Amino acid sequence: MKNFADSLLALWQQLGLNQRVTLVIATVVVIAGMVAVVFWARRPDYQLLYARLGDKDSSAIISHLQTQNIPYQVMAGGSAVQVPTDRVHKLRMDLASKGLPSGDGVGFEIFDKGQFGLSDFVQRTNYLRALQGELARTITQLQGVRAARVMIVQPENRLLLTEQGVRSTASVFVDMGGARLDSEGVNAIRHLVANAVQGLAPDQVAVVDNRGRVLSEELKQDPTLGNASSQMRYKQQVEDYLARKVESMLALVIGPSNAVVRVSAEIDTEAMTQSQERYDPDGQVVRSQVVTEDSSNATELRGGGATGVSANVPEKATGEAGVRPTTSNEQNRKNRTTSYEINRTTTNITRNPGTIKHVSASVLIAPRSIAVPAGSPPGTQPTEQRRTPEELTSLRQVVVNALGLKVAPGQELDSIVTLQEMPFSITPISQTVEDIQSETRIQGWVEVAARWAAVLGAGMVLLIFLRLLSKQKPEPVPMEVFNMPPDVAARSIQSGGAITPDMLNQLIRQRPANIGAALRDWAANPATKN
Repeated sequence: MKNFADSLLALWQQLGLNQRVTLVIATVVVIAGMVAVVFWARRPDYQLLYARLGDKDSSAIISHLQTQNIPYQVMAGGSAVQVPTDRVHKLRMDLASKGLPSGDGVGFEIFDKGQFGLSDFVQRTNYLRALQGELARTITQLQGVRAARVMIVQPENRLLLTEQGVRSTASVFVDMGGARLDSEGVNAIRHLVANAVQGLAPDQVAVVDNRGRVLSEELKQDPTLGNASSQMRYKQQVEDYLARKVESMLALVIGPSNAVVRVSAEIDTEAMTQSQERYDPDGQVVRSQVVTEDSSNATELRGGGATGVSANVPEKATGEAGVRPTTSNEQNRKNRTTSYEINRTTTNITRNPGTIKHVSASVLIAPRSIAVPAGSPPGTQPTEQRRTPEELTSLRQVVVNALGLKVAPGQELDSIVTLQEMPFSITPISQTVEDIQSETRIQGWVEVAARWAAVLGAGMVLLIFLRLLSKQKPEPVPMEVFNMPPDVAARSIQSGGAITPDMLNQLIRQRPANIGAALRDWAANPATKN
């Protein structure tokens, strides 16, 4: 160690003034760089806390971080805040409890403070603002939605309604950046807003993105399938449902990702209303029956005797009377009236569009894969085994039954369901998992290497610099540098050739460069010291 220090001291003494200054500056720069790299490697890893913040939310969040003495970084002009990775989730929960970030609009916190003396119109307006703000905050939680605004229009509450057809409507603006919101996300937004507003139907909610595209136009319900877009959407929904139904069942038998199913459905898009009335004369039914009975009795007295005067003479007082003949008549009549109702059947048939007329399917399955036996050489690929025709027929019959298809007598299954076995040109799941794990390991190594690459680079630069300095040789000093002035030379001769301190001071004042060169030469040649 002492020899190393002596060698460094000797090297330092051999260097000139410029070289010493350069060495000192380079050493300071390298040490500062190494210190900076060490601090950079030890600094906490920052992660995004919130982005796209407004000025009000950003200032409130930064104030909270300063109060808690939490380090942070402000980026993107103050709209993004980063904090240490290990404190991101806790800070989000703490800020959420305080209502931060509040978003572009206000929520139901507008009613936290009691306000008296407000009119009913102001109260309803505040409620509408709060509802719009809460819906906007909820929509921004969807994946891919950067920002959202909700506008709700409700009819006024009046005692006398002049327009009976006025309904609630809503408009939703979503900022997706450069992405596009899928149909499931649009449908979720429509139903979310519709169920939050009384009297609002999903078809009355319009969703528009930041590119000016109306995303909800294709999702409006059309029970009659009157337009082409509704027909195509309904056809796609039916085909996707049937395909998923078959694929999920085959995945349990032959393994996941080993079957591809495509279904083609023929949809009847015509609406029909049919009224039918039938009469059955053989199926008569007694509707009413009336029975009338009449009974009458009649008695008739007939006169007799001589004609003339004697017939008009009163009877004698003797009491003798003439006998008169009598006729009796009795009559009975019965009348029955029966009314019959003919059997009549009235049928009203209304057929809505959407009936499935015909379904066909095409199924591709991968061959059976045989696992690699234990002890096989590394890199051995699994082999494939074809299925027998009986197995293919069984799988085809399973697909037919799953789709609910009816096979006519004499009809072959191939005409309804096409099932073929062929290898898939896809990467196996095991290989995909291995690739993902390999990428993860490589990424970890890259992160570790990035932390220490700068330190190793600075050390190598320092070693190279020291090696170059060790190879430097002192420049030769011309002889005329040591020529002393005449007065100093005379005094040196008088003193017997020795240089006194006074003479050395005078030489330094007159020729400082010569003295510096002489000292360097003296230090470089230890033999001259004697």
